[in-house]
Amino acid sequence: MSELNKDDMTPEEMRAPLLQAMLPHVAFDGWTSAALTLAAEDFGISDAMAELAFPRGAIEVLEAYLDTGDSALAAALEAKDLPSMKIKHRITVAVRTKLELETEHREVTQRTLAALALPQHLVLGSKTLWRTADTMWRAAGDTSTDHNYYTKRMTLSAVYSAVAVYWLGDESDDYEDTWAFLDRRIEDVMKIETAKYQMRKATENMPSLSRFLGHLRYPGA
Repeated sequence: MSELNKDDMTPEEMRAPLLQAMLPHVAFDGWTSAALTLAAEDFGISDAMAELAFPRGAIEVLEAYLDTGDSALAAALEAKDLPSMKIKHRITVAVRTKLELETEHREVTQRTLAALALPQHLVLGSKTLWRTADTMWRAAGDTSTDHNYYTKRMTLSAVYSAVAVYWLGDESDDYEDTWAFLDRRIEDVMKIETAKYQMRKATENMPSLSRFLGHLRYPGA
């Protein structure tokens, strides 16, 4: 792209290519202003133009990267035949797909997790993790609106976090150890869900304790 064309670009149009130009530098410098400056230089624009594209600096580029990642995940999962799978396989595929999408920029993922663990970014990290889990569950066909909506996403957030950290340190061929670890975590969750279901079934026909106590207090009730 010529300098003239770049000069004609709007700040919004600069965002995506500038983000891509920043990724190689993030791997070494993290999500920092230094990495953004180097990206602007590589892209052939001034720091002032980069600031127009991302007024809040490197943290805004990070937010754009996270948004792009979840959009890519949703598109990738939509292309898979998830409805034909059992629910545990849908979730397994969702988590694996997310990590496979990150493989090209594994070092960036490591830098991203490190950045989101900083105190000033904990809110962003929590919101992003929740949104990723929500993207997976929606792709899996979840339509719950009660407390299950929250517990499913909390559980999947924990699973994905654990698997992502494991994956970053995995040096096995084709990440075979990670996929085995993922299978075990999903199996553990399914055992818990089965136990909860069996407990509900076992207690649904039991007399209500509150009603029993009410009868003791008000015999005619």
